[in-house]
Amino acid sequence: MTLNMEDLINSIMESLGRIDYIKPDDIPNIDLYMDQVTTFMDKKLRNSSRSDDDKILTKTMINNYAKNNLLPPPIKKKYSKEHVLLLIFIYYYKGILSISDIQSLLNPLSERFFGTDEKFNLENIYEEVFSLEHEQVEEMQKDIMKTYDESKKTFTDAPEDSAEFLQMFSFICLLSFDVYVKKLLIEKLVDGFNQCREENPGKSKGTKPHNKNE
Repeated sequence: MTLNMEDLINSIMESLGRIDYIKPDDIPNIDLYMDQVTTFMDKKLRNSSRSDDDKILTKTMINNYAKNNLLPPPIKKKYSKEHVLLLIFIYYYKGILSISDIQSLLNPLSERFFGTDEKFNLENIYEEVFSLEHEQVEEMQKDIMKTYDESKKTFTDAPEDSAEFLQMFSFICLLSFDVYVKKLLIEKLVDGFNQCREENPGKSKGTKPHNKNE
């Protein structure tokens, strides 16, 4: 098995550098029908998918999210800009968190900030969270390269025709362990978040501001 590790890693690093988030200004200010929502999400997030066959968002997915209380129901079969913001959060969460964990994070957000006329709203929260993205990607690139360098130190005594493959295997294992530990951390944070809400229901939920749809 012949692999060009250096070229592969450099290509991946370049692709990570091109990662971008959907900016609030990119989202139409008019309400969208479901077909328009799926088309928009596919156009904006297609570059982050593993292959062209991967489904970014389908009608079934959206209906299931609404059914599981991850998404407020549409108004007259139309989805607002805030619906789209929540769907973007769900898109990033769904690969690592269970439906119940996503509920724990998004339900308080929807209860407090969805459909409000207040200055501080769901769009503000989304923009502040994702504005850190570019800086975070740069730090992740450095961390990945550090892990890659560590993997290159493994299997130095392996047969020449197997060393490169084994070093790639080592690299994948190190990255997988990193993801595993971070997933455990996120789950424990969600559990702590749930416990805090149960012990302080008034504080965690607060008073919902005026809803522009009411």
